[in-house]
Amino acid sequence: MSRSRADARTRHPRHERRGEARLPAVIATLVAIGLYQVLPQQLLVGPHYVLLGLELLLLVPLIAINPKRLTRQTRLSRTLSLALVLIIAASNLVALGILIHDLVSAGVKDGGSLLTAAFQVWLTNIIVFGLAYWELDRGGPVSRTQTPRDGLPLADFRFSQDENHDAVEEVADGSSVSSDWVPTLMDYLYVSVTNSTAFSPTDTMPLSTRAKLMMSVQSVAALMTSLLVIARAVSILH
Repeated sequence: MSRSRADARTRHPRHERRGEARLPAVIATLVAIGLYQVLPQQLLVGPHYVLLGLELLLLVPLIAINPKRLTRQTRLSRTLSLALVLIIAASNLVALGILIHDLVSAGVKDGGSLLTAAFQVWLTNIIVFGLAYWELDRGGPVSRTQTPRDGLPLADFRFSQDENHDAVEEVADGSSVSSDWVPTLMDYLYVSVTNSTAFSPTDTMPLSTRAKLMMSVQSVAALMTSLLVIARAVSILH
């Protein structure tokens, strides 16, 4: 067995119980917040600074509780993290609704600005739903690394690694059964990207009702952005 395959069996974060790194989630959250903040004012509900202040107010204590790695979770931290994702998602979906309403009910002259806004909403949609999947699946990032498998909540998603244990050896060595693999933020962002581009699950299947509901909302939002908003913007440019 090669060294890299042997490492897959013995050096996974679940074995070390170190928890997932905090920085990627902070960067993703700040990017989603930033994309919303630079949307045109007519797509926002209220002044920029109100929602920004609320989101940062929720983010700061989450970083304070787990500044480097996600190893601790309280009822408060769980509530704050879910509330933060919900606020970003809801505000972005409202912005999409306003954008579509403006296109249907009024003439829009600035096609370039419209294309930019549509891309911002679409990209924010990818990030925030990736964060939502990451926060909910199997109890969240802390639970996935700090709780024994027999104590984990039911999975919301089935990844290919969860069923690769009976594949060829070089594939099976990286499976959940062999290496104690669990998904990280990048895995959920990939699920979100494929759902927003293919409008359906690809290699990762939703299992729970809430996962199917969220993926449905995301797919519909992405489809409306692609077919209605971008198509209208292109026609204006012509």
